[in-house]
Amino acid sequence: MRLWLPDSAATEALGRILALSRPTRAVVHLHGDLGAGKSTLARALLRALGVRGAIRSPTYTLVERYPLDDGTEALHLDLYRIAGAGELEFLGLDPGEGALWLVEWPEQGGAGLPAADLRLELAIDGDGRSVQAFPLDVSGQEWLARLASDPELRALSRPG
Repeated sequence: MRLWLPDSAATEALGRILALSRPTRAVVHLHGDLGAGKSTLARALLRALGVRGAIRSPTYTLVERYPLDDGTEALHLDLYRIAGAGELEFLGLDPGEGALWLVEWPEQGGAGLPAADLRLELAIDGDGRSVQAFPLDVSGQEWLARLASDPELRALSRPG
């Protein structure tokens, strides 16, 4: 699935649709160059799940935890600054914790991360952004099927 995000409103719409259609437990790997919109999308998704107040970028803290309206917790990770999976041990993360993992630069965490359900590849595309979504397991396939049926999301689709 390929989507076009011409502006921040479209990115927020995608975050909202992802939040409303997500499985009970989900791991999302966010790929893309600096400035591609990974943090913007993660913030929009977290906001749609009821996170109030500041949603900080985990660029320097590496991980931020957020309580969600349903009583669960989301983890937002930015692994750009780590050298490899071995450094994840120092964060004290348990792969079984958190109902939602949003992981920027997951290639830095490698096998130290829980397996992803969904891979989102973001890219600067003209004046906006593009997103390609790839399911990585059955849960991801079902999630994308729910996304594909959303009329608001279909408006963001474009060929290619």
